[in-house]
Amino acid sequence: MTLATRAARPHTVAVEETGGTGPLIARLSRLGQRLRRADRAHPWVLNAASVVLVVSVFCVPDLLHGVDHGEAPGRFRLTSVRLPVAETLALQTGLVLPLLWRRRRPALAFGTIAAVFVLQWFLGAALRADIALFVALYGVVLRARTRQLLWACGITAGALVSAAVRVSVVLSVWVALFFLLSTATAAIALGLTVRIRRAQLAGLRDLAARLEVERDQRSRLAAAAERARVARDTHDVVVQNLAVVLTLADAGLRVNAAGQRPGPEVLHSIADAGRQALGELRRVLGVLGESPEAQGDGPGLRPQPCLADIGALCEEVRAVGLDVVHRVVGGVDGLDGQVQLTAYRIVQEALVNALKHAGAGARVKLVVVVSGSRLVVRVRDGGPPGGDSEPRVRACEEGHGLAGMREHAARCGGRLRAGPAGRGWAVEAVLHLT
Repeated sequence: MTLATRAARPHTVAVEETGGTGPLIARLSRLGQRLRRADRAHPWVLNAASVVLVVSVFCVPDLLHGVDHGEAPGRFRLTSVRLPVAETLALQTGLVLPLLWRRRRPALAFGTIAAVFVLQWFLGAALRADIALFVALYGVVLRARTRQLLWACGITAGALVSAAVRVSVVLSVWVALFFLLSTATAAIALGLTVRIRRAQLAGLRDLAARLEVERDQRSRLAAAAERARVARDTHDVVVQNLAVVLTLADAGLRVNAAGQRPGPEVLHSIADAGRQALGELRRVLGVLGESPEAQGDGPGLRPQPCLADIGALCEEVRAVGLDVVHRVVGGVDGLDGQVQLTAYRIVQEALVNALKHAGAGARVKLVVVVSGSRLVVRVRDGGPPGGDSEPRVRACEEGHGLAGMREHAARCGGRLRAGPAGRGWAVEAVLHLT
């Protein structure tokens, strides 16, 4: 026999030993679930059924044959008083009938049964229907409040002591108390077990419901965050090219209005900017579906822009008439890619805003400085010649550009300030490199 076979044998034996009880437990569990569903639909049926069972098993024999009294040779018999049938029936009714409302009023049902129990033993009668006291005690433990449970245990102990004293003629008080208290303890233990189990199941159901709600909330938040990210990325990669297209188109219209034909370089620039915007838009939207390579004719992916691409960005905006002077201080090549992308997007948005609001011919100063653990980006334009900055303030506050730049800076744990500077506009972003 190989080592693997010997190692597998104990597990196989264990499965064979427990396999017979598994289906039985499953069937009992399904039966219990059906009973609970039926009980929730018709709660009075189980109460009536339990009362009928107690009457059939414990009350009818006493009514038909009476209680066997006295002592016979060789047999143990309990000495008690023989009561008339009417009194026996009344005591049985007082013991069994309160079980009908043991669910709605468990303390009241138990108190009534306990009072009848004490009265019965005070009269010296022994009835089989005394089992109702333990059924009512189980109901109190299962459903009543903690204070009522303590009172019920005390009352039960007193009632059982009185019964043990009455049977002391033929049985030791301590022996009688042992059996009676053992039965009461079993009823209490069963009630506590079922009560704790129900509380655990209720807690698990509540936890499952809360987890489901939290899962739905996380899904909605993730979807909202993804929509915001796609909108932000689309804005970042498309707005610049569209601003270039609009600026060139406006310049062509002005040239045409002056009676001249726009040069072909203007139309070529518009076409190039449109193609670049379309390609960038396809790349952004391609992330949401299949890859561009899988689609066949889409443009391929390319690396995200970084600070080394700021020069090319400045050349693009110079081509449409914006006079940009940029300077980079410090080593930026070793910076984190996310920080470089964030700085690039902020510069891109600031230049687009300068192009839209200051117009062609405006002068822009761009400075990128690496100082210790910070990266500082400053973009300042002189504004349109003879222009007013107040309409620009309102336009910037109403647009999404400033909000997008602040979100970019916040992702790197930084901050962004933007506002009028003389006749122009200034943007300063401080990003933490750590």
